[in-house]
Amino acid sequence: MSFFRGVRQAVFGAPLDPLSNKTRHSIALVAFFAWVGLGADGISSSCYGPEEAFRALGSHTHLGPYLALATVVTVFVIALAYNQVIELFPTGGGGYRVATRLLGPTAGVVTGAALLVDYVLTIAISVAAGVDALFSLLPVALHEYKLAAGLAIVVVLMLLNLRGMKEAIKVLLPVFLGFIATHAVLIAYGILAHAGEFGRLIPEMAADTRALGNAIGWAPMAAFLLLAYAQGGGTYTGLEAVSNNVNMLAEPREHTGKLTMLFMALSLAFTAGGIILVYLLWNVTPVEGRTYNAIAFGAVLHQMGFDTPAANQWALLVVLGLEAGLLFVAANTGFLGGPAVLSNMAADSWVPHKFRYLSTRLVTENGIVVMGLAAFAILWWTAGSVTLLVVLYSISVFLTFSVSLLGLVTYWFRKRESKSRFGRLLLSLLGFIVCAGILSLLAVERFDQGGWVAFAIIGAIVLLCVAVRRHYEWTKAALQHIDEQFEGVPFGSVAEPSPLVPEAPTAVFLVGSSRGGGLHALLWVQRMFPGHFRNFVFINSRTVDARSYGGAEDMEAMQTEANVALKYFVNFCHSNGLAAKSYLSFGTDPIDGFAELAAQVRADFPNSIFFTSKLIFEKDNWFISLLHNQAALVLQERLHAAGLQMVILPMKVEV
Repeated sequence: MSFFRGVRQAVFGAPLDPLSNKTRHSIALVAFFAWVGLGADGISSSCYGPEEAFRALGSHTHLGPYLALATVVTVFVIALAYNQVIELFPTGGGGYRVATRLLGPTAGVVTGAALLVDYVLTIAISVAAGVDALFSLLPVALHEYKLAAGLAIVVVLMLLNLRGMKEAIKVLLPVFLGFIATHAVLIAYGILAHAGEFGRLIPEMAADTRALGNAIGWAPMAAFLLLAYAQGGGTYTGLEAVSNNVNMLAEPREHTGKLTMLFMALSLAFTAGGIILVYLLWNVTPVEGRTYNAIAFGAVLHQMGFDTPAANQWALLVVLGLEAGLLFVAANTGFLGGPAVLSNMAADSWVPHKFRYLSTRLVTENGIVVMGLAAFAILWWTAGSVTLLVVLYSISVFLTFSVSLLGLVTYWFRKRESKSRFGRLLLSLLGFIVCAGILSLLAVERFDQGGWVAFAIIGAIVLLCVAVRRHYEWTKAALQHIDEQFEGVPFGSVAEPSPLVPEAPTAVFLVGSSRGGGLHALLWVQRMFPGHFRNFVFINSRTVDARSYGGAEDMEAMQTEANVALKYFVNFCHSNGLAAKSYLSFGTDPIDGFAELAAQVRADFPNSIFFTSKLIFEKDNWFISLLHNQAALVLQERLHAAGLQMVILPMKVEV
């Protein structure tokens, strides 16, 4: 093992076998772990979403109960609607897959771009809010270090996720459970401690509401409440995470997904709605350098018996420490969901295909790195401002919600033969109206306060995706043209092929799924070295990517396809009286796979020369290099270092 590989393995963990059923079982998430790994995003939003909504009420805090009720109802409406996504798309993909399949590729790429922004902001806002919670206990003079602390935490979380999702979840599990336990007690006590005053408070709030309605008009008051409700849109983020990552769940996936969604909805509704009521009942007002949760829970702890300054400070330290910890767990969701969206978009050629590839730890390493770097950049740009990040976050989230739910509305509208159609259509329509309404309010009222940035980023990603897809479509057409040119090459009529002679000169071809590329290399070798090679060997190393690792049936389909492709070349040689053999391997790194197969072939056929084709573009540039890996050149260097001879044959692509 090289020094670099040893260090990498020590940091990220030992490689996992992608073909092992034990491996698949060990990394699949049961409902409880899925609730921790994916649901933390939703629950943690209660640390900043309710505060932003309650702040927007200003002095009209008597509207708090309506805000709390609307929050609880919205959580369950969105959760129930996304249960339908889990049913219809049990292999994952969530909002991106819904929009693509039900509304078309244009809606799909817009939703995918919004989801990518959503998950980047999940990391950024969770880290920023977590740092705010921790620094609420420190002097204001130290707050200048908040940004540096947040950036460091993003890097640590990125490295943790490169080891594997279950590794990260197990580390963060105690924090998650601690948050749930402490906040459930604090919220319950905070509400029940004022239960005796409800008889007085409810009539007073109703009277204040009537007075405000009469003073400014009922329509303006409703608009004001809706704007505050929309400002707290970050509260509902994370509810789509389960549908995006169904492929990560343990079987039966649909049941596990729905159970996870139930856990998420119940915990989020209780926490977010309860915190708004605690703000109201304990008369929370702004204090410089402190979050509303710090103010409210400090007061609750004081009445619970932590009444000395030291005791109150230590108790609050535990509560806010767990709150910050949960926010960091939520940031972890961005490292799970973002790469999953990238891999789905890569499968449809909207982003570079490399985002489908898994690392030796069976995580989409490229996607994790991109999510981490993007979150680092946006956290730096916004200086960790939660208020600004909430605006960007809410717009991207509710754009995704709106398009996805519109897709469900159109699906159930067309599904006239379904007995449950009407109820599901109404639920989807209600969810769409709620989400589209929040999105519209945010777009209008917060456009100049950062909203335009969200739309600009999403638009730029969409344009980039369109450029990538056009190139891949052009390349695909060029390869099909090459395959068509070789379709006319006839099979021979030899019934008995020549036997293999291990010591004889052997031509070894590194092939993929394209028959044209393989035949191009084979016929070129026969033309340039007539009668020289006695054996013809074909090797293929297939990459187990994110899509093929979505389930056992996908793996079986990939193995069947690979064997069929190799069998074609062997049969072609046999039909022309040539001795032929094939080798096949599966793994997460095609270079390693081909190198290992090459060593095996050399052991079986000592006098081997390796051949492969490389696509040559008329106008090569950095963009094309980004979209196409340089596997042939890297592998040639690797084989030459091992004392093996390899020849790269240029294959120009043109339509």
